Amino acid sequence: QAQPVESGGGLVQAGGSLRLSCAASGSMRSIRAMGWYRQAPGNQRELVAVITSGGSTNYADSVKGRFTISRDNSRNTVYLQMNSLKSEDTAVYYCNLDGVYHDTWGVYWGQGTQVTVSS
Repeated sequence: QAQPVESGGGLVQAGGSLRLSCAASGSMRSIRAMGWYRQAPGNQRELVAVITSGGSTNYADSVKGRFTISRDNSRNTVYLQMNSLKSEDTAVYYCNLDGVYHDTWGVYWGQGTQVTVSS
């Protein structure tokens, strides 16, 4: 299937850590940017972090210094290491990537994984 699959969400206390993973299909080719977005109740979906095929990264100001995005191109997988979590990080986290799936270029979203930070 074309939809990437996220894992690693859950419940954690403030100050704790979580690591999210997102695996794209093995049939996905020429993946360019891979990123993480999040959406809290009542809020719009926002960019958390993005990494290009060359390894350049960009972060939302609210997560700089606490979150780290990385990717393993051999596994078509992107990771988000989240440290020093705060209650305001609570949201559904979505993986996003653009690439070629069965000769068709497109933008693909994961189904989302819930991250809940208790204070």
